[in-house]
Amino acid sequence: MADDKTKVGGQDRTRINTGEDDEVRDWEKTFGVTPAELMAAVKAVRNGAAAVEAQLKVSKV
Repeated sequence: MADDKTKVGGQDRTRINTGEDDEVRDWEKTFGVTPAELMAAVKAVRNGAAAVEAQLKVSKV
């Protein structure tokens, strides 16, 4: 199902939709990571933004 750009809010801000290129680019920029780093973090902890951010911080240490 396509992402409805008129309905932004809670879920769009807490989940990373790896099927949407624009979202992936936005999250890469937000976290300051490469596409591969983002995808590896999502694979490790699923698509919750907070969990991905925590995973990325652990990975950089």
